[in-house]
Amino acid sequence: MSKGIAERYAAFVASNSRFVILAFLVVTALVGAGAIVGESEDGEIGQFETDSPERDALQEIESTYDTDDAIVTQVVVREEDGNVLTRESLLNSLRLQQEIRENESINSTLRETGGMVGIENVIATAAYVEDRRNQRGNGSAAEAGESGQFPPIDAQIEALESRSDEEVENLLQRVLDPDATVPGGDPYEFLPSDYEPGATSADARITFVFQADESGSDEDPTAAYDAQLAIESLVDQRFDDAFVFGQGITDDASSRAVGDSFTIITPVALILVLGVLGVAYRDVADVLVSVFGIAIVMAWLAGVQGWLEVPSSQLLIAVPFLLIGLSIDYSLHVVMRYREARNGSLDTDGKSTGIRDQTTAMRLAVVGVALALAAATFSTGIGFLSNYVSPLRAIRDFAVLSAAGIVATFLVFIALVPAMKLEVERLFQRFGRDRRKPAVGGGSGPINYLLSGTVTLAQRAPVAIIAVALVAAVAGGYGATTIDTEFNQADFLPEDAPEWAKSLPGPFAPDSYDVRDNLAYLSDNFRQQGEGSEAQILLRENVTSPATLDAIERAANSPGKGSTIVRRSDGTAAVESPASVIRAVARENETVANAVAERDTDGDGLPDRDVVAVYDLLFDADSERASSVLARGEDGGYQSARLLVGVQADASSQSINEDVQAFASAIAGNAPVTAIATGGPVISAGLQDALLETLIEGFAVTLVVILVFLVALYWWRHRAPGLGVVTLAPVVVALAWLLGTMAVFDIAFNSETAVITSLAIGLGVDYSIHLSERFVDERSRRESFGSALSAAVTGTGGALLGSAATTACGFGVLALALSPPLQRFGIVTGLSIVYAFVACVILLPCLFAVRERVLDWRTAA
Repeated sequence: MSKGIAERYAAFVASNSRFVILAFLVVTALVGAGAIVGESEDGEIGQFETDSPERDALQEIESTYDTDDAIVTQVVVREEDGNVLTRESLLNSLRLQQEIRENESINSTLRETGGMVGIENVIATAAYVEDRRNQRGNGSAAEAGESGQFPPIDAQIEALESRSDEEVENLLQRVLDPDATVPGGDPYEFLPSDYEPGATSADARITFVFQADESGSDEDPTAAYDAQLAIESLVDQRFDDAFVFGQGITDDASSRAVGDSFTIITPVALILVLGVLGVAYRDVADVLVSVFGIAIVMAWLAGVQGWLEVPSSQLLIAVPFLLIGLSIDYSLHVVMRYREARNGSLDTDGKSTGIRDQTTAMRLAVVGVALALAAATFSTGIGFLSNYVSPLRAIRDFAVLSAAGIVATFLVFIALVPAMKLEVERLFQRFGRDRRKPAVGGGSGPINYLLSGTVTLAQRAPVAIIAVALVAAVAGGYGATTIDTEFNQADFLPEDAPEWAKSLPGPFAPDSYDVRDNLAYLSDNFRQQGEGSEAQILLRENVTSPATLDAIERAANSPGKGSTIVRRSDGTAAVESPASVIRAVARENETVANAVAERDTDGDGLPDRDVVAVYDLLFDADSERASSVLARGEDGGYQSARLLVGVQADASSQSINEDVQAFASAIAGNAPVTAIATGGPVISAGLQDALLETLIEGFAVTLVVILVFLVALYWWRHRAPGLGVVTLAPVVVALAWLLGTMAVFDIAFNSETAVITSLAIGLGVDYSIHLSERFVDERSRRESFGSALSAAVTGTGGALLGSAATTACGFGVLALALSPPLQRFGIVTGLSIVYAFVACVILLPCLFAVRERVLDWRTAA
């Protein structure tokens, strides 16, 4: 947009303000209708897909093996320094299961077979089988329990109730004997990892509730999640120290934490934002005009997302905040430039004194900011749009929605807001009020003094200031190399509220949140089941080789110190494999046991020859368990084997991936097989790494695109391409400061925060272009460099300060949130805004000063 075009455009807006307002309202209705008419799905980072050997292996597993898609709810009963294996405690859990069965809304979500299982069922089933044997004399055992199925819950309760405390203690000794084979499953899987085998006491135990997923592939199982909350209520009524953990529990806690956070933060944020805007504008009408413009931008954003059917995701959380920040900035520049023109301090039309009428003042204001706003919009918009080259759809959606929102912000604040402001001023004049407000930073006062101080620094010691900024940037860049890049789902769980928040009155007081602590306890003490708690390893080729079983055994016996792979109470890795299934079935089936014994030459309980025959007997004895770890082809041959590896659900996906990959490599290194690590956590790690790599590449592309644009822009308009480099330099420095601070505060640089830090580029470029454009304009009309720099910094710096203070306060207050994602968003966003402003008003004037000296030196030479 050349100056001639800008002048004609400004004249049109100033002369046809009512038409502009009407046109924008009509367009807003059409665009905003997309929010209602359009359809958009919910998406998350974990739903991205990339091609990889790990994903291919997972698809092969899902098509070959009978995978259990049940939703798992975990009930943990604890008693610190006590015993949860008492008769009373076990009966309490059995009665809880009875209540769950009697509750129709919960019972309807349970899996048809094996809906609930815990050590209380194993103990009660052993008691039931013992009673049946006693009733039958020395006859065969009852089918119930011996076949792996539990008897009815009423029968279990009756069997355990009939025994005294001492008899239950004796029963526990028999069932928990490491050498015993008991009906109903392995009791150790329900006890903590530090449980000592054979002991009849434990300080905690776990019960698994398996629920069927009746929802569609793209829907949450709402009924199952609601049932988890109902189970939690029943558990709280029956136990003093127990908790329930499941996806429905964490989703509910996260939603409530977000709600509590906004209940606490919203009043504070509104007071801060409106307070800062009030100080900057010192006029209620101007504040309302600005807020109206922001509302229109948000309506356009929602409409565009609806029309384009862009699914919501964590990546898009930064978009509305970016647009709000840009909106406040654009509004302040328009209003403050209008005030300068109205009061006669803006002499772009050759008239440096005298009061101007509203129409002329608005025309000059739009002319003064149009080029800067257009340049900022193009550079910021094209920078974000450069992410469209990503192979990930969510990144492309982020790029399109950001760019569309930035353009919408420009249109609203270069047309609608000036027109609204002009109509408001005319309305006041009709009521006899001729309003003239000073621009923030203009005249005398603390803000002017502060901004003038930066000009003085730039003139007296620009090299020193630049040196300090660069040293800090280098330190920040070095710190960035130490930033944790792992993505941990546990970091998204809410934290318990601090004491000051709990002391708030009535509706402002938040709930208590222990879901993160509960997950940590689960991960430290139990092998969990359910989403995110298991990885898998697919073995191909020679799966019937005895060396393969030996390699699995060797890897399981030494999972590595500090590994995220869960350990059993005997110290071995919690891995379900052909080796573990052979041992488990052999304990229950005499035919399999004899077959293994005939082929076991080293006494480790595994065949050392003729493994195929053992596998065949395994399928005959228990096809369900065998088919969960072995896959047979149409010819009956064994094509592959699968390992289920228990992992700590609160560990980062990258750490889990590293440990499971090492486990797979250990097997492949000692057996003639290929071993591919896969499963939810492993796939998630690959997706997160790919996403982070894409975002970093997007950063680089964004900076290069903006640099090329700025260099071309300043060469075309002023034959000064170096100004493009100078304008972008503070943005890069501020970004380095931000990354260094994230390292200091131990904030991970992952796909979540990488998107948030893009605000540092978006707002930083905006701030720098405004100051550069004002400086170039002032320098062209003033003989003195000092007076031009002072006019630019005090004239534009005031609007920048108001914008930075407003957005930093509004979004920085999110650091007080109970939801960790909101906390990180508040901290990173607030810091990015502060650093962008500081770099703009302190470093950029120094760069102008050094550039001026270089130009003077070249002229003199």
